[in-house]
Amino acid sequence: MNLPLIEPDLSLLRQGHVLVDVRAPVEFAQGSLPGAVNLPLMDDEERRLVGIEYKQRGQQAAIELGQRLVSGGIREARIGAWQRLVEAHPDAIIYCYRGGLRSQIVQQWLAESGVERPRIRGGWKAMRQALCQRIDAAAAQPLLVIGGLTGCAKTALVQALPNGLDLEGCARHKGSAFGRHPLPAPSQIDFEHAVGVSLLALPGPLVVEDESRHIGAANVPLTFWRAMERAPRVRVEMPLDWRLAQIHKDYIDDLWTIYRQQFGEWLGWTLMRKQLSSALARLKKRLGHARLARLQRLQQLAFREHERGNRQAHEAWLAPLLTEYYDPMYRYQLEKRDPGYFLHVGDWDSCLEAARSWTQEVTRQTSGRPQPA
Repeated sequence: MNLPLIEPDLSLLRQGHVLVDVRAPVEFAQGSLPGAVNLPLMDDEERRLVGIEYKQRGQQAAIELGQRLVSGGIREARIGAWQRLVEAHPDAIIYCYRGGLRSQIVQQWLAESGVERPRIRGGWKAMRQALCQRIDAAAAQPLLVIGGLTGCAKTALVQALPNGLDLEGCARHKGSAFGRHPLPAPSQIDFEHAVGVSLLALPGPLVVEDESRHIGAANVPLTFWRAMERAPRVRVEMPLDWRLAQIHKDYIDDLWTIYRQQFGEWLGWTLMRKQLSSALARLKKRLGHARLARLQRLQQLAFREHERGNRQAHEAWLAPLLTEYYDPMYRYQLEKRDPGYFLHVGDWDSCLEAARSWTQEVTRQTSGRPQPA
């Protein structure tokens, strides 16, 4: 049977095709392609048994075992799931790890049922390689980094720009001890894929937030991180009360909204308290025992007031967290920099305008040059 193949082109992701990932759930959890739906040919246990058979007796014996394991009602149920997905998404495309046997079997079974869909040549591995190459290519694009003290709304500034790349959004983490998202963090592979897909729409100058290489559990790819280290910077400077309001919004209001929506009032509140308490406790080494104990007492009082409807009580522990922990840490790093390190230093609005002006100037200078694929 002549089954259709398509090349591992990133335009498949740009165009928003639904991708049918027929690998086992354990493989999918380790990292998938953006937009993929996991409808496996074999479940985790079936895959494990077939893998053992392959190692002990070779490919043909493994294929025969797989056919016995996925037969009868199990086979019909899986074909039905693939059929329903293709009916809902007629442009769906199939892939497995290398675009080989598993996706070919799924294609064949579907074709025998009257449904023909292509598979990706080289599968997940080839598409991942293309996404990683896109990130490496982005390291050669003009890049501007937005720095500033905690609470200066650097992420919001990046998001306000059409050429902004939100690394924290890709990592599902705000990049600080208190930045964990209520929903599970992506795997390293899924983080890289999210960055790669975001870059598909950003062929020109890029603007990113100043980050350490580690954003929560994710690591910024090394080539791109090195480009960030070399890039010019602007620095946002805002007064303490403005920054305090911003981190109150980030660490309390926005966090509570997500927890409440995901888990309901009681469980959401319990989980949010646990997250904030744990985050503060993790700073013990840097804060010292006495200062940590003081902030923990203030935090517990704020939780009590929050339950009574007074959310502003959190400022009693957020303000010293800024002035006694985050600000000194950033200023220490700043003292290591040359005075001419920043292209521009100013308030949020002026830094937004500086980033736009930089983008326009760089675009003018580089117009006519080849752009990343």
